[in-house]
Parts: sequence; structure tokens; C-alpha cells
Amino acid sequence: MVQNEPWMPCELLALFCKECYNQERMNTRQAKLLAAIIDEFTRTALPVGSKQIIDRGFFSVSGATIRNEMQVLGDEGFIGQPHTSAGRIPTVKGYRAYVQEFMDPSVQEKQVRSQFEQFRRQYTEHKDRERVYEAVSLLARMIPNVSFATVPHREQVYYLGLSNALRQPEFQSDPQLFSNVVEVLEQRLGELMAEIDLTDEVQYFIGQTDLCEQFQSCSMLVTRYTINGEAGAIGILGPTRMDYAYNTIALDMVADLLRSAR
Repeated sequence: MVQNEPWMPCELLALFCKECYNQERMNTRQAKLLAAIIDEFTRTALPVGSKQIIDRGFFSVSGATIRNEMQVLGDEGFIGQPHTSAGRIPTVKGYRAYVQEFMDPSVQEKQVRSQFEQFRRQYTEHKDRERVYEAVSLLARMIPNVSFATVPHREQVYYLGLSNALRQPEFQSDPQLFSNVVEVLEQRLGELMAEIDLTDEVQYFIGQTDLCEQFQSCSMLVTRYTINGEAGAIGILGPTRMDYAYNTIALDMVADLLRSAR
């Protein structure tokens, strides 16, 4: 017949566990020392010695005192020693105690927030550029002309649809006219947009050589969009013979899509 183990009420078991836990609780200096060892080990990936702790200014006590406290932490299983002449490294038990009781995330908040803001701006700008490019691509698929957009945050222009323009009779019969359009797109478009008082309404520039001499037989439709508080221009460029009504609706719809981006 197997004899059962003595039964222990839950309340008594909880009290027993609590007493065992309290025996392992460390004092304030030991807790600070454990945190210092973990911080240094995290920073260097090397065992941490008492001299390093003193030199880093964590404590104003003697090295002997630090070594004695390290011995206590080691006996309790919070830190370990890879070999006799090495410093100490945190154990799993030490890490658990640190994150549960002694870690203070607010100490790192300023540094983390600074890095977050830096990378958040980069992330936002990258996503904005993606949205603008996708909008230009969408517009180019809808029209038989060139679509373009300036990109907020930087002097950059996206344009697509040159193959559309090449199929237009005007450009096929006059390669120089097509060359002029490409020149504007590659060299002057950002500068031209800066000269125009853009609004959210579609504006029309039809054969306006006063704006650009290469526009003699070309038309440009353009409107403003704003994304994440930054303004840019999106538009259509092609020969003066174009479907202005269709292009106006297409441009408005794509610009509204950009404006609604968050």
C-alpha cells in the first residue's frame, strides 16, 4: 500500500512559498548591483567585474563590498561566473527578477523616443513617396498621356507614361516635340511647380510658352495635394489635343486618393 504525502492546505503552501521567496529577496544595494551588472553585460556582452562597476560610477563603496554583494547574488542564483577568474553574468533567474521588480523603462525613454522619432520620420517619408509613386502609376494607366507628381520632403519628381505619349500622332510626327516634353520632365518640372500658385482645383496650362517655351504645342493639367501636412503637385502632360474633360476627372480622382492618405 502506497502511503500518501502529508496534505498541506493551500493557504499554508502559499505562506511557505512566500517565506522561501522572502529568504531570496535582496536588499536595495543588491538590487541596484544586479541592475548594474545586467546593464553592463547588455552593453558589452562580457562578464562584469567589481572594478568595472566601481569605475562606471554605479557605487561609491569599496571593491571588497561589491565583491561580497556579488557573492550573495551568486549564492542566490541571480548571477553566475563563467570561470574562476572571470566577472559575473546574469542568470535566467537574475533576468526574471530584474524585469519583474527592478527594471525602470523610463530611464531609457528619452533615448528610445529620440530614435523612434528619427525612424518614424524616415518611415513616414518612405511611405509618402510610395503613395505618390503609386498614384502616378495609377494615373498613367488611366490616361494616354504622361502623369507626374512632385514628392514632398525632397526635390524629386516621379513621371510615368512616356510610352503613352509616344503613341500620340503629334509626337510621332515631331520627335523634337517629344524631346521637349522629356526635357521638361527631367530638368525643369520641379522648378515649374514652384512657380505656380497651386490650389486644390485643377489648373490648365495650354500652349503657354510664357511658363515654359517647350509648351508651345503641349498642355499641362496640375493640382495640389497634401499628405501628412506636406504639399506636392500631381498632374498630366501631353499634346494640346487631349480629352480635357476625361483627364480632369481622372486627375481629380487620383489627387483625392492621395489627399485621403493617412
